[in-house]
Amino acid sequence: MRLPNGYGSVYKLSGKRRKPFIVKKTLGYHVDHETGRSVRDDIIIGYAETKAEGLQMLASYNDNPYDVKTSKMTFKDLYEEWSERAFKTASEATISADRAAFNACAPLHDKIFIDLKAKDFQYLFDTTDKNHPTMRKMKILISKMYKYAMKYDYVSKDYSQYIDISQYKDKNPNQYDRQKFTEEEVMKLWEHQDNPICQTALMLIYSGVRIGELLDLKKEDVHLEERYFDVVSSKTQNGIRKVPIAEKVYPFYKSWFEDTDSEYLIHRSNGEKFKYDNYHKKRFQPLMEQLGMDHTPHCCRYTCSSMMHKAEIRETIRKKILGHSQDLINDTYTQLDIDEIVNAINLI
Repeated sequence: MRLPNGYGSVYKLSGKRRKPFIVKKTLGYHVDHETGRSVRDDIIIGYAETKAEGLQMLASYNDNPYDVKTSKMTFKDLYEEWSERAFKTASEATISADRAAFNACAPLHDKIFIDLKAKDFQYLFDTTDKNHPTMRKMKILISKMYKYAMKYDYVSKDYSQYIDISQYKDKNPNQYDRQKFTEEEVMKLWEHQDNPICQTALMLIYSGVRIGELLDLKKEDVHLEERYFDVVSSKTQNGIRKVPIAEKVYPFYKSWFEDTDSEYLIHRSNGEKFKYDNYHKKRFQPLMEQLGMDHTPHCCRYTCSSMMHKAEIRETIRKKILGHSQDLINDTYTQLDIDEIVNAINLI
């Protein structure tokens, strides 16, 4: 059957192909200035296994024309377009988490995004060797990408909502008994306390702050005389808090504070702020390898929590120091509260 003029065409390509039928449509014409001839402006809508399937693709396009470029956008293409905008206002910790989650989604990178369905995403999670916390970050990233794709009409349905990771709640092949530093390892850090990065590891252990909170800490929020500092930006509301400075590590805070005129407490040699990746990969990991340890910066937080529990510090005080959810309102500290948390941290 002959198709109407301007409707488009479906024809079979030569050679052995999985999808041998090409679906095309002419959108207009332009003049080739070198030859003076009129040239068609064709777009390729897609490829089909059968002619009937190709005709259906052509009919769907004519009923509701869409951006063909979008129809060929891969998972990676969409991530790059989304991240270019999203990362302009995101924190370094968020950017690092999203990048790691994207890398964990590697099997999807070259898949056409609009072709992905719930079963494709679920298969990724069912077969990945990642632990539950990483799975959660992967799901959050995919949800962010769908929110962006729907905003710009790239897709009409969000399949991220159907991803089920609840069955993997206890799956954590990377769970470390190494989550916390042993007493021997902490002693080893003290033996290398002249190393500035070793100092930061001890500052993390004896405060319980997240690495992002320490790297974001400005000198204006550090109160050396009163032995505490303010976390003014955190991943959670409870994270906005006052953190005690233990006497054991006070000299490190003072040294970093007086080192340069940088506005940040922990800074690079030129006074610039440390980016998480630079600190983690080029400073912290090499230190761990040098000392024969296998930890991440977050292990310092686990260590602090464990040490406070061992020292029998009250749960409400531990939560206040770590910035965990609690009934207390974090921005109503009295001098008694500050003295209490300082005294508590000095017990470990």
